[in-house]
Amino acid sequence: MAKKAKKRKYSKGAAKKVSRAMKKRKTGTLKSGRSGKKVKSRKQAIAIGLSEARREGAKVPKKRSSKKRSKKS
Repeated sequence: MAKKAKKRKYSKGAAKKVSRAMKKRKTGTLKSGRSGKKVKSRKQAIAIGLSEARREGAKVPKKRSSKKRSKKS
């Protein structure tokens, strides 16, 4: 069985946006959306970078949607 070539899940442009957001977080200049509060969380910095990349049209997988739980009766 031949190995299949793996496709990039995230584009290089998306990676650049995330790294830029991480650098801004380290310097303390990264701010969140409406409130404009300083971002301290690493995860939040990554999320901001990915959302900016999405807005620009870079290849980024869709956001995970919360699954609705069904009640068992």
